[in-house]
Amino acid sequence: MSGMSTKVFTFDLDNIEQDTWRIFRIMSEFVEGFEGMNSVSNAVSIFGSRCTLPEEDNYKKAYTTAKLLVKSGYSIISGGGGGIMEAANRGAVDGGGRSIGLNITLPEKQSPNPFVRELHEFRYFFVRKVMFVKYSQAAIVFPGGFGTFDELFECITLVQTHLVYPMPIVLVGREYWSGMDKWLREVGTKAGCLFEEDIELYHLVDTPEEAVRIIKRFYAGNRKRSTAKLKKVKKYNKIK
Repeated sequence: MSGMSTKVFTFDLDNIEQDTWRIFRIMSEFVEGFEGMNSVSNAVSIFGSRCTLPEEDNYKKAYTTAKLLVKSGYSIISGGGGGIMEAANRGAVDGGGRSIGLNITLPEKQSPNPFVRELHEFRYFFVRKVMFVKYSQAAIVFPGGFGTFDELFECITLVQTHLVYPMPIVLVGREYWSGMDKWLREVGTKAGCLFEEDIELYHLVDTPEEAVRIIKRFYAGNRKRSTAKLKKVKKYNKIK
């Protein structure tokens, strides 16, 4: 493969004359995503680092979390790559559930993991994130880098601003997330940039069982709300 160049999309002004035509590429990704995902109504998105190895504790926890979720009737959506994403899809398959991967095309190429049973490919991160949030009943976030943080705060922001229906957002690994949580509480709120209720939009846990329990409690606590949400999501998916 040496000597071959990969064409990378950027937001600079060098190709500004192509921007109008790029809109059609973006539209086609949305259409393909909506059509490919329109049968998904009871799924959980699992995020985390693609660098996590199978022998690591977080990989094992992501695997167990996904397996417990499919045993409870949920489908699993991951980013389709390696690490935590692979663990999530692997747990879904071993648990006999639906295993969905939303893979992103990167310059260094992210190959889909072998446990994805329904693969959807994307070129644009923002289109891919719409698919994650639109078709998920909850988000579980394991330790990861900038991409994971991007997905986490996208979910929190959309719930906070009421642009999506409320859903549980669970962060697994208190040791990893506690520094961020402390900063948001002690700096963000004191600066007046966040409210106390904003911090309550996510939960910190350490085990797969805790993560699954929070999701179950969120919906079981008000079955009418849960049923109404599912009906509205299905209706929204049909007409939007």
